[in-house]
Amino acid sequence: MPKVISSPDQFTVIGENIHATRVVKRGGVRGHVFEDGKEAIKYRLDGERRFVHVPEHFTTTQPYQQGTLKHFQIAMWMGANGDADQAEAGKAYIKYEVDRQINAGSHYLDLNVDESSYRLHEQIATMEWLVKFVESISSVPPSIDSSNSEIIEAGLSAYSGSLGRPMLNSIALERPEAIDMAKKHNARAVVMASNEVGMPADADERLENVGRIVEMALSKGMDKGDIFVDPLYFPIAVDANYGKHAFEAIEKIRAEFGDEIHIAGGMSNVSFGIPKRQLINDVFLYLAIQAGADSGIIDPMTTSAQQSLNADLDSVPARFALELLKGNDDFAMNYITAFRAGELG
Repeated sequence: MPKVISSPDQFTVIGENIHATRVVKRGGVRGHVFEDGKEAIKYRLDGERRFVHVPEHFTTTQPYQQGTLKHFQIAMWMGANGDADQAEAGKAYIKYEVDRQINAGSHYLDLNVDESSYRLHEQIATMEWLVKFVESISSVPPSIDSSNSEIIEAGLSAYSGSLGRPMLNSIALERPEAIDMAKKHNARAVVMASNEVGMPADADERLENVGRIVEMALSKGMDKGDIFVDPLYFPIAVDANYGKHAFEAIEKIRAEFGDEIHIAGGMSNVSFGIPKRQLINDVFLYLAIQAGADSGIIDPMTTSAQQSLNADLDSVPARFALELLKGNDDFAMNYITAFRAGELG
């Protein structure tokens, strides 16, 4: 039998939202256009509407020209580099999201600055600033997330450890040196199921890749309980088999490494490109937990173990989602048809 958590409290949440990749639509629900044409990101705090005014130089960027605002990229730049008013506004916005993530149940805050700049030295400076600022206002430790080992090292070095052990996101076969970083900084770590050249094709390849990198980590003294395996979850809209691959991988990893190791991953990846993403995310998380997952990189404002474990799987919307995620709905045709017919709620 796979390890199945008996309570939502046993599920470790790595809050995913404090990322420079995140976008909102210009002039949309989170975007605001003033009468003079200037724009801002809007949010509510204690019932009061607040604005993060978009600095002029961001209006020349590609995301802006494409109709979006990278709101955390903007807030990070303002907090780290802006004048006094901009710094105050940027910090307030980041604190707003930190508080929301913690209040919703995050045990770690995943911090990613990769798209804050194209220049490595600026990315490093932003990560150092962000880690120190978040540590000063948070009650939970950071998860230092980057595709670049130098940025991860900078983030881990900037963290004093006052909130508990950090998370390193991530270790992979393409950068095994991250194991040494985790040991150096007494960090727990997300371990990826990718290999040196790309993504896994199926559950067996995931298990093979995980086995290699986990054995490296264990041989260097990492404890199983500090390893959070990411089996890699892909959009179900691309291939109807991706759900099955994920659940089979979770079961195989759990069977191979036992109950002490953690199984996590970016849960919301599965719903990219599909309508009613919340429905897919909730049902996917339920099935992942049943297969043996006990952690996740999620937005706790919209997704939670409690919500998934309490989902009504006999409802019409859930049945369509189940069939899709179990690989019984090629090209999501039945799911899309039900959505268009208004059957998904």
